[in-house]
Formats: sequence, structure tokens, C-alpha cells
Amino acid sequence: MAEKGKGKLAMYWAASCGGCEIAVLNIGDKILDVDAAFDIVFWPCAADFKYEDVRNYPDRYIDLCLFNGAIRTSENEEMAHLLRQKSKVLVAFGSCAYEGCIPALSNLTTAEATLRTAYLESPSTDNPDGVLPQPVTQVPEGELHIPTFYNTVKALDQVVPVDYYIPGCPPEPHQIWAVLEAVIQGAELPPPGSVIGAGTVAVCHECPLEKHEKQIERFYRPYEITPEPELCLLEQGIVCLGPATRSGCGALCPRVGMGCRGCYGPLDGVEDQGARILSAIASVVGVGTPEEDEAELERKIEAVMETLADPAGTFYRFSMARSLLQRARVGGNGAGKGEAR
Repeated sequence: MAEKGKGKLAMYWAASCGGCEIAVLNIGDKILDVDAAFDIVFWPCAADFKYEDVRNYPDRYIDLCLFNGAIRTSENEEMAHLLRQKSKVLVAFGSCAYEGCIPALSNLTTAEATLRTAYLESPSTDNPDGVLPQPVTQVPEGELHIPTFYNTVKALDQVVPVDYYIPGCPPEPHQIWAVLEAVIQGAELPPPGSVIGAGTVAVCHECPLEKHEKQIERFYRPYEITPEPELCLLEQGIVCLGPATRSGCGALCPRVGMGCRGCYGPLDGVEDQGARILSAIASVVGVGTPEEDEAELERKIEAVMETLADPAGTFYRFSMARSLLQRARVGGNGAGKGEAR
């Protein structure tokens, strides 16, 4: 917090859906406390701020910057470095900045394939000349420059040092307020690198659904089954990432019959959230007997796993960029045109 006068607050929207920008308003009337404590010095989603405004600020001028979104383009990366330079506290705000989230699922392919699908191959595309975006285009007025579209999506801390993380897609109001309140009141912040506003146990620990030792013989997509109320969804064959996901949300999704998707990220000490949930999933598969032929047992297990739609997109929906995989090896390697540094 600034020693004299109001603090300086900034927010930036990189590669994300924009939900985190709206989530800030969910703190309700506490937004008045934020207004009383901070001057908004950069929030291009809400007001007409320019990048040049930020460049002209002194270093460490911004007391708190909430940076949401993954690093998808050269513009995102440039702003990550600039806001790191100008901010005292830089927060990876939401799952995209924290772990790459949905944008990082494009790491399963290449930038070239992504652009081809979006601009040439989708059913709704009307692009008869087959024009693709180019970083530099010659127009009558001169050269037109747009950001470079990177081959690999990264989390914020894979580009610049991050002070704190607020997980969630989007973060819940109590998480957002926990950070803002701490800065407003000048409270002692936790050690750098901490996850703020979330729990330290698995979502299962705050989920009220009843759990047994039941094993399952197939998986269901949400539209294929009406779950029994009050019973653990995973035991009913509905994929739920609660066993491998950090608590703090109140198990909002399982409470209404939807499996946890993992947006709060991994538990402390877990390096790969997807691998952890795969282990949990494997533990509830119940087919065959020890006396069965090994080949037959393997066939039955494979039959169960075939009912699990899109394993990569399911297990790494939020964590691909921060996983051990980080990206798929396409064409024999993980690099390609426009690879992020």
C-alpha cells in the first residue's frame, strides 16, 4: 500500500474469457472499500487506459496488479514484463494466469493448426481467399503489425516472477477480497509464491456427498446419467477431479451434480494435477478378478477407460501449461513457429 494517499491498483486481461474481470465486481458493496483505498491506474476492460500510460509510470508505482489470463501472444508477454516492472505485488489472478487453463489446451496441437481450424476449417467460417492473420501486413497506409500468436501457451510465472496466486475459474468473491483487504489494511502478506484465498486439502474434504468404497465399471458424461443425490459423483461413474483439486470453493459444482473440473489447481506438493487425478480414477475402476487371464483383464480395463471421453482435455483442462507435459510433441518435437521464449 502506498505510504501516503490512496494505493494504486491495476488489472490486465491476457488470454482468457474475461470472467475474472467480471468476478471482481462480485465482492458486492466491498467494491466501495476498494474505491476508497485505491486509485485505478490501469484497467483497460473498464476504462480507456493506454499501454503508454503504464510505460510512463515509475517502476514499482503500482501497489497491486491482478493479472488474469495466460500468455498466448507476444502482446501478453510484453505486458507481463511491463506490469512486473511497474508493480510491487503481481498476482496471477484466476486459473488462466495460474496454470494456463483452457487456452493452454491448444498446447495439444500447434499454433498453425489452431489458426487453420479457426480461419479455414470451422463450419461457420466464411473466408474464401484463405486469409490467415500475419504479424506484419502491408496496407496502403504502411505496415500493419499485430501480436505474434505463440505456439505454446504459458502460465504467467513461466514468463515473469509472480508474488501470489489466486486460483479459480473465476476466483470466488471471498478469495478476491482476502487479497484486497490484506493490502488495504497493510496486513502482513504470506510468503511470496503462496496461493491465497484457497484451502490446503482436497475438494472432497468440503464436499457433503456421501462416500463409500464402491468401484465403477464405466464412466458417464453428464448428459448420460442423472446422478443420485447425496452420493459421491465419482462413485457413480461421473468424472470428478475433487480428489486432486485444492479446496476453498465450497465444492460448488459437486453440490449441484456436476463433477469438479479442477479449477482451483493442485494440492500443495503435487507437481502434476492430471497425473494425480489419473491415479485416483484408476483406483476406482472395478473389473475382473485376480484369477482372470491377464490379457482378458487388460481388455476389460481398456473397455472401461474407453468410456472416459477426452482424457487429456479432462485431466488437464486447467493445468496443461504447468504440468509435466506442458505441451504435446507434434511432428516429432514440442517446438514450432512462434514458439514462446
